[in-house]
Amino acid sequence: MTTQISPAEAWQRLLAGNKRFVSGDALHPNQDASRRSALVDSQNPFAVIFGCSDSRLAAEIIFDLGLGDAFVVRTAGHVIDDAVLGSLEYGVSVLNTPLIVVLGHDNCGAVTATKNAVETGEMPPGFIRDLVERITPSVLTSLREDKTDVNDMVVEHAKQTAARLLESSQVISSAVDNSSTAVIGVAYRLEEGRADLVSEFDML
Repeated sequence: MTTQISPAEAWQRLLAGNKRFVSGDALHPNQDASRRSALVDSQNPFAVIFGCSDSRLAAEIIFDLGLGDAFVVRTAGHVIDDAVLGSLEYGVSVLNTPLIVVLGHDNCGAVTATKNAVETGEMPPGFIRDLVERITPSVLTSLREDKTDVNDMVVEHAKQTAARLLESSQVISSAVDNSSTAVIGVAYRLEEGRADLVSEFDML
């Protein structure tokens, strides 16, 4: 049986889980054998989390989730490509998930590498260059606003990524327009373990 919740309710559920994680009262829900068995034939996640690949940013842990709760997509610096857009569109159009969370974090290596490349004019080798090129607009926006700290750039990049999802995907923008899905940007604080909302698009 599937029960659809609103985008705002989905965010409140994530927020409650994050508060439990921060306070050390995590419940580790939906991680037992019965939950595993119940999900064999179907899934009904209540959130899509598009986050950075950083090892310190495990979505199910920081939001105190279990099996079947979140549809998770991760790339370094949460950069968008066609596979990411296809995955997110699957979450929205096939799984009918009411919330997409773009999850960035402080001290992000990909954003730091981009900041260094912009400041020195030296691009990194290999495919890391592709990551840097995709993050550069966020870094340049921050610098134009005299925000030179990498963590300010992380927030800007989460905001820009959320906006770019709507610009890039007709499926996602249509779902937001009819209020069946919301897209939000969230910045995670490594030391406190706290997830802070930094942008929202018609969530309430």
